[in-house]
Amino acid sequence: MSNTLKKISIPVIAVLLGVIVGTIIMLVTGYSPVDAYVALWNGAFGEVYFTGEVVRQVTPLILAGLAVAFAFRTGLFNIGVEGQLIVGWTAAVWVGVAFDLPKFIHLPLAVLAAAAAGALWAFVPGFLKARFRVHEVIVSIMMNYVALHVTNYMIRNVITDKADRTENVFPSATLRSDFLASITDHSRLHWGILIALLCVAIMWFILEKTTKGYELKAVGFNQQASQYAGMNVNRNIILSMVISGVFAGLAGAMEGLGTFEYASIKGGFTGVGFDGIAVALLGANGPIGIILASILFGFLKVGALNMPLEAGVPNEMVDIIIALIVFFVASSYMIRLFLEKISKNKSKKGEK
Repeated sequence: MSNTLKKISIPVIAVLLGVIVGTIIMLVTGYSPVDAYVALWNGAFGEVYFTGEVVRQVTPLILAGLAVAFAFRTGLFNIGVEGQLIVGWTAAVWVGVAFDLPKFIHLPLAVLAAAAAGALWAFVPGFLKARFRVHEVIVSIMMNYVALHVTNYMIRNVITDKADRTENVFPSATLRSDFLASITDHSRLHWGILIALLCVAIMWFILEKTTKGYELKAVGFNQQASQYAGMNVNRNIILSMVISGVFAGLAGAMEGLGTFEYASIKGGFTGVGFDGIAVALLGANGPIGIILASILFGFLKVGALNMPLEAGVPNEMVDIIIALIVFFVASSYMIRLFLEKISKNKSKKGEK
């Protein structure tokens, strides 16, 4: 079996195993899997409104997945995507409510503010990793909590006057689209999906078609060899985290300028940044894989809302299925051994 076929087979098998085990859990707990999956499908694609909501949910998932995948492809684990997303969300909304400018200036400025905020937040673990060899996982996890509480303070005491949420951003800073809303029965689908797809192309171009992308991957693969070859390892570590933070900050902009159009005090994390880890794992850290994984997760998350209503199945069941999928993806070594064993058995039969 070729390496490409193996890379495709492993996430597909992981999804199938997750669904199978999820089905068994539903049977054991007394729920009807058929009714549950029909309700899941109807909740995602039964009406054009739901389909628009799926695409809307997919948008930040793509960018969060890109953030995790870019760092991972360069030898780093950016588990701070959630915090970078939150600061990007807040920065985008702040620019959106603080200025009243023409749309061709205001919207790009708000989006760039989100990207810059995410990059700044990711710079901290990148710098500490490069300068002091502090593990980026530890720092980025801590930065998630710092982001949550700092943005809550900013919303309540700087952007507003003791309010729990900001005003809606000016129309000149919104990603909302009357056209997309009209063709999806007034869903919250917005133009951010185009930004997300553009970022997929940008990630692919940087890593596969540029000298800097080759350097970043080389440093992630072997820092000592890269340094011996004359590459600046520390600078590339920081750059990798900063680019990853840009994608995460843009994911926040999708929520702040598109889905909600405001920022509010948060009692906990949004979860989108952590879902980005699962998306990147399932998508094998590749651009096309991330798009497909995001579509699957968007379908599951939006469709799950219909399961209690139509089938009486708690929507937490989808969270269990997602967790199982991630578990099986993380157990890809066992799946790979299984596929290799099948391949060897076929070869032996062919020789006979």
